[in-house]
Amino acid sequence: MTDLVAPEATEAAGEQFVIELLDRAVAGMGGQSRAGQHEMARQVARALGTGDHLLVQAGTGTGKSLAYLIPLIAHALESNKPALVSTATLALQTQIVGRDLPRLLKAITPALDRPVKVALVKGRSNYVCRHKLEGGFPSEEPSEGQLFSLGEDTSVPHFAAAVGGPSSQLGKEVVRLREWAEKTATGDRDELLPGVTDRAWRQVSVTSMECLGTQKCPMAAECFSELARQDAAEADVVVTNHAMLAVSAFEGLAVLPEYDVVVVDEAHELQDRVTGAVSGQLSVAMVHAAAAGARKHTAITVDALNAAAANLELALAGVPNGLLPNGLNDEQLDCVDQLRDACRAALSDSKGDSTTTPDGGRQLARSRLMLILELCERLLAARENREVVWFSRASSFDPAQGFSPPDDTAPALINIAPLSVAGRLREGLFAGHTVVLTSATLAIGSAFEPAAGGLGLVGEGAPRWKGVDVGSPFDYPKQGILYVAGHLPKPGRGASPEALDELESLIRASGGGALCLFSSRRAAEEAAEALRPKLDMTVLCQGDSTMTALVKQFADEPDTCLFGTMSLWQGVDVPGGSCRLVVIDRIPFPRPDDPLMTARSRAVAQAGGNGFMSVSATHAAIRLAQGAGRLIRSTGDKGVVAVLDSRLATERYAGFLRGALPPFWSTTDRKTAIAALERLAGENA
Repeated sequence: MTDLVAPEATEAAGEQFVIELLDRAVAGMGGQSRAGQHEMARQVARALGTGDHLLVQAGTGTGKSLAYLIPLIAHALESNKPALVSTATLALQTQIVGRDLPRLLKAITPALDRPVKVALVKGRSNYVCRHKLEGGFPSEEPSEGQLFSLGEDTSVPHFAAAVGGPSSQLGKEVVRLREWAEKTATGDRDELLPGVTDRAWRQVSVTSMECLGTQKCPMAAECFSELARQDAAEADVVVTNHAMLAVSAFEGLAVLPEYDVVVVDEAHELQDRVTGAVSGQLSVAMVHAAAAGARKHTAITVDALNAAAANLELALAGVPNGLLPNGLNDEQLDCVDQLRDACRAALSDSKGDSTTTPDGGRQLARSRLMLILELCERLLAARENREVVWFSRASSFDPAQGFSPPDDTAPALINIAPLSVAGRLREGLFAGHTVVLTSATLAIGSAFEPAAGGLGLVGEGAPRWKGVDVGSPFDYPKQGILYVAGHLPKPGRGASPEALDELESLIRASGGGALCLFSSRRAAEEAAEALRPKLDMTVLCQGDSTMTALVKQFADEPDTCLFGTMSLWQGVDVPGGSCRLVVIDRIPFPRPDDPLMTARSRAVAQAGGNGFMSVSATHAAIRLAQGAGRLIRSTGDKGVVAVLDSRLATERYAGFLRGALPPFWSTTDRKTAIAALERLAGENA
């Protein structure tokens, strides 16, 4: 170390060194250290030293990124393995790599023995595929490719000529992509500004299943994705996302470098993100598309595949949407078994021989067959493996009308997801690694057990862990009011006239500056349509423009209102007077017909627990806290969180839900809330 005393091999010295680095970093970045930030840094350093897992709740404004990055860096410099940071969203991933770490390292590098190397790892489809650019993969019809959109969808035309030429919008995007691909050093989609549509991007990228692999791809040495992974293997700190963490933990694939410690930021999202990453969906149309691709690119006979698809279609005819508590019936299982055998035979027939030239078309066709084979095997073993199976139907989207309800006459989709990811996370993530999980909303009241239980940290054989709440620098009782409209009727299917009147009164009192969060896109659109003619202020609604543009306009115009759904419940950061009222239309319980939540609630009840409280209420509490957390984003912010769901004042579980919220001063008195908003409006005039 150049100007700080190197830490001794003691816990206290190590923590002191981390605090010295933290103070140096904060000073160098023009900020001010906070008690909660210091405490979090100490706790993270201690966990990395002892190997015990740590759950840290750090309120908004704590500066938790610095509080975990500094001890993580200190550990990585002493370890022969990289340290990981995992985020739920690509946006936070980009923020950490593009803003937080560069500023931090600029401040602390003089105090370190050597520079710190940072790497970013994303899924393969986030990078340009050079082989595909050179024509190594065939063009496909968009409708066929869209059937394989399980997380990633790549199979659409990739030459401008195949999509109407460069005069079309898509053609222009492809031309720009190809020009950019010749200049970029990383091939990372996020570095392309302005961005392109998903459809255009799919024409220059491949999924991990479609990739030829380093042994077969003629351009493997130049592959952007492989180069990123090589950088990660040599890095001190690797930043990735929950989906990649899930693939590593569940599939055992080497998508991440070998690591010994990981910080999971946005940890309240981990269970859902992991579940989503390992869920699957099978349809008859997928089988037909896979058969067509196999016939076209491998010249094999696909009669067995098409016959299996036809039989499955008959077995699924007229099935209702919803959960299958006992899985597929015998007839449906027989059809899936037949499909599995047909896929196995097709894969055997299509593999070629050792003299076969690496072929993107063959790989693409075989990847589709392998996906269907894996889904069949999961469905056949679903009961034994405690996986949840349900039927659903796709919704159509009209830009003018939004999403329509699922069409009951449309073909059924078979869905499968793990009943619980706890066991697999315990084995694949927590075993062999030290894990720090952090979020602004990780505990309910002072209890971390609800979050810990869903991640595999509670129960027989669970590893040791500790939960710590380091608080927040905000004075919530003085800065914010929680108003629950206890006089309103319980929410029904749509917004009641009384709730719309209440919303109008609150917005009028605040003079705008309202972020209104709704449980569904339709509810947000209906409320915006009802209130726009009545209010002499701008009412923006999700879908009017891009989310980035809407949030920017809302932040720039103090009297504008923004209506939206779950994507606005978290991640929106608008400090200052532009957001002085946050309205939540109803408690964000899972939909009563959500198959996975229903199955998990039943499993808890069968084990003797309270399924509603363990699953639905816990889910709602964390999301309610995320929504309410949009209000106070800095020490100078003031405002009101108004919940238009009377159940938060009247039901027995209300106290449990409120326990997850910041400690606002609370009231059910309408006049008090209106008067407070009018005062705020006067201050912001």
